[in-house]
Amino acid sequence: MLGPQVWSSARQGLSRGLSRNARGWASGQGRKVDIAGIYPPVTTPFTATAEVDYGKLEENLHKLGTLPFRGAVGGVCGLANVLGAQVCQLERLCLTGQWEDAQNLQHRLIEPNTSVTRRFGIPGLKKAMDWLGYYGGPCRAPLGELSPSEEEALRADFTSNGWL
Repeated sequence: MLGPQVWSSARQGLSRGLSRNARGWASGQGRKVDIAGIYPPVTTPFTATAEVDYGKLEENLHKLGTLPFRGAVGGVCGLANVLGAQVCQLERLCLTGQWEDAQNLQHRLIEPNTSVTRRFGIPGLKKAMDWLGYYGGPCRAPLGELSPSEEEALRADFTSNGWL
């Protein structure tokens, strides 16, 4: 894991390197390189047992947020496993400038997304998949199934937003 000092110096070095005059280049003398619109790749970290390391992925995304790049493409869409059509619809609404409809849909997706990615994780995602006609299947060790109270809370998150 890289500490904050390493990220800070890397960010400063990158900024200095990209801001230097491009002497003798076809791009012209004295011009700065604009890195707006360049997106750094994000690889998926895995644990020693070949499971996705979601904690490390979240940590990496937070660190990348401090780099001098603007914008983002893509996302970590665990919810797309159960509400894929709705996640794609959200993208279409944004691409066509239907911002009010996109915002309304986004607000309906937030609570279920939080449930299957952060609050209940993989067991919650698998349970929601089962409810919506997909095969979630049993969780592999060391993960366990949801307790009855957790399952009830997950169902409430999907029901209150009109998905169940």
